[in-house]
Amino acid sequence: MNVKLSSADRVLFPDDGITKGELFSYYDRVADAIVPHLRDRPFTMKRWREGLAGDSFFQKQAPKGIPDWIPTRQFRTWPRGGKGESRLVDFPLVDDRDALLWMVQMHCIDMNAWYSRVDKPDRPDFVLFDLDPPEEPDAFALCVRVAHYVHDALAELGLEAFVKTSGADGIHIVVPIVRRSTYEDTYEFAELLSRKLEAEHPGEVTTEWLKKKRAGVLVDHRQNGHGKTIASAYSVRPKPAAPVSTPLRWEELTETIRPRDFSMEVALGRVAEHGDLFEPTLHADQSLGSALRALR
Repeated sequence: MNVKLSSADRVLFPDDGITKGELFSYYDRVADAIVPHLRDRPFTMKRWREGLAGDSFFQKQAPKGIPDWIPTRQFRTWPRGGKGESRLVDFPLVDDRDALLWMVQMHCIDMNAWYSRVDKPDRPDFVLFDLDPPEEPDAFALCVRVAHYVHDALAELGLEAFVKTSGADGIHIVVPIVRRSTYEDTYEFAELLSRKLEAEHPGEVTTEWLKKKRAGVLVDHRQNGHGKTIASAYSVRPKPAAPVSTPLRWEELTETIRPRDFSMEVALGRVAEHGDLFEPTLHADQSLGSALRALR
């Protein structure tokens, strides 16, 4: 191993006493499952130097002193909202276990990478439906119900989809696709399907961005864009109890589960029992073209 852990006893999750050493151990044990979902994808570091008790900051540019055995690739990025000048950024790539553990050493809690890979940066591997429940009691049960609406609508279009808890408060639905469609295509597809579901399930599904105007679960198509990142499957999230973004079988997604059910130990146990339920997303053989045309 090339990575030496420092400050192993530093508490990153103050309410739970979970330390940097425990986070490092989890990622070491889950590396075989998570690294394939990060490999060859520009990686954005989200760093929590003081753990959840402090603030985080995003770092796209590979930091000075990054080990020479961690590769980087340069891509042009634009400020959020598209206003301002673009710049060239050297993104680190998390292609193996040691690179993953180095990110933990640099105080990354969750692992965030692009939807596309470096050889075809303008061709995403998947469409993402990011479901964000409203701030009200038992909202996650509604989020589960909406996830099944999305799943059923995708099935009617002939598309297979995979589901995971976001690890925060919502649900991620991933539709793996062959790398022919552009980000403009995936954005349009996600928007058209989300608005269709909003019309069919008023009060339960919304595409409204502003929370004060929102009623129901936000099905967020806006997350499909060049340079966007997603916390990968098996990422620990910076939330109390260190929940993990955990892949599920669709039949497991019931209204009784909660994101906090999926701790680091639970996630490791599921990988040991089921393998990587998200592994099929790495080998898509379905295209988006006909489904997009049907929605248009």
